[in-house]
Amino acid sequence: MFVCLSSRIFALEAIRCPRRTLFTTSRWSADPWPLPHTAQHLSSTQTPSDIPPPTPIPRPGESKETLRARLVYQSRKRGTLESDLLLSTFARDHLRQMDETELKEYDKLLDEPDWDIYYWATESRTPPERWAKSSVLEKLTIHAKNEGKVVRKMPPL
Repeated sequence: MFVCLSSRIFALEAIRCPRRTLFTTSRWSADPWPLPHTAQHLSSTQTPSDIPPPTPIPRPGESKETLRARLVYQSRKRGTLESDLLLSTFARDHLRQMDETELKEYDKLLDEPDWDIYYWATESRTPPERWAKSSVLEKLTIHAKNEGKVVRKMPPL
């Protein structure tokens, strides 16, 4: 009796909810996580040009050493692995030699969106006018080229 009843329930369920056939369309087959440097990723991470540049948070009385320590941390904790690796190794290699004006310029650069910084540094996108003549972005671009073929890994905090 039990076997017969359970098989009837199963048969009724199959009638009420027939199996759905899965179809793939171009809308669903698009990769939701495109790889960096692909045309799809470049277009989907483009910051609209009508958005004004970010306003830095005022930090009155911040010492040079506190600024440097904050920039090291902010370079490491970006949100994307590509930016984390690029900026944290740049901070490790260059922040100690920067003067206060360069540190403040780097601080403003870190207020920009991650993918914009990454693509400006790798020269996949042209930076906006406000960053076109930046010495810090120029150093970051040279760092990103990695002409010495250095194996880079995340520095310790």
